[in-house]
Amino acid sequence: MRDDRELRFVKGHGTGNDFVVLPDPDGDLELTPELVRALCDRRTGIGADGVLRVVLAAAAPEAAAPAGAGTARWFMDYRNADGSIAEMCGNGARVFARYLVAAGYAQPGRFPIATRAGLRLVDVPAVGDVTVDMGVPRPGASAGAPVTVAGRSFTAAPVSMGNPHAVCFADDLDAAALARLDLTRPPTFSPVDFPDGVNVEIVVDRPGGVAMRVYERGVGETSSCGTGACAVAVAWARRQGLRPDAPLAAPRSGSAAVSGLGPVVAAAAAGSAVEVAVDVPGGGLVVIWRSDTVLLRGPAELVFDGVVRPAALAARGPRVPTDAAGVADAAEVLDAGVDVRF
Repeated sequence: MRDDRELRFVKGHGTGNDFVVLPDPDGDLELTPELVRALCDRRTGIGADGVLRVVLAAAAPEAAAPAGAGTARWFMDYRNADGSIAEMCGNGARVFARYLVAAGYAQPGRFPIATRAGLRLVDVPAVGDVTVDMGVPRPGASAGAPVTVAGRSFTAAPVSMGNPHAVCFADDLDAAALARLDLTRPPTFSPVDFPDGVNVEIVVDRPGGVAMRVYERGVGETSSCGTGACAVAVAWARRQGLRPDAPLAAPRSGSAAVSGLGPVVAAAAAGSAVEVAVDVPGGGLVVIWRSDTVLLRGPAELVFDGVVRPAALAARGPRVPTDAAGVADAAEVLDAGVDVRF
């Protein structure tokens, strides 16, 4: 028997890291890995780096698991494009929060959301960038773990932002050389070092901050990664001898970027916060490392909404639609006049 359900969705992105947002307040949707993969397929589905299911925390058993998450009204159920479950997504949290306000589920301002990594406070203005309180960074379990990515070997700096990251500093490259690296192949690492897999960032210094590219577990290379930007900022600041709760230390010897980091150095010297501008292929993010938490600030855009028929996605298989009618059979865009910002 054909499944003729229709699912409403919203497409959103944060610095090019894009998501299918599925409103499911009562938790009625069975979000299978197969459905997630079909939705995220860029040829036969909507296309995205992941899925954000919007569900009331009271209707999501997972929301009660992380410490403190039970105080939030809404739970962010995040899935990677391959269908796997992920603990946290910084860009996704901003898009999720922007959707809650746009849909009337929350008022502009500061409010909590529940994630598998715990409670996250978001600050959503009526217009402008969204800020997420990303929590306290944790050192990874495998300091100095070897990682190979883009044909290069690195000694990674592991950082956890609720999910695992391996930060790799390419001191011999500039931003232009970073952009030329081939990240089509997945990184290699020891499963002993990263038993749950790991997100891998390659980082270079640039005037005023850093630039990065990222290979996300369960997705591949993406235009941006919010938790990755936070991990990079923390690892980079530690390398420079900058900490939010200590006087300014001597910068790392040989750093080409320190002379261009006036605002960062001044903030660290004040002993209050370290602010790092992080360039990603999809735009720019600002990470503010305080003694008690890390804040992530950046854009969150909702670009169009519609309905999708899962049965049409499943029936299509690997065939690439060749005409407008074929595309409309899988996903019908309801708001043709929306300003698409990709």
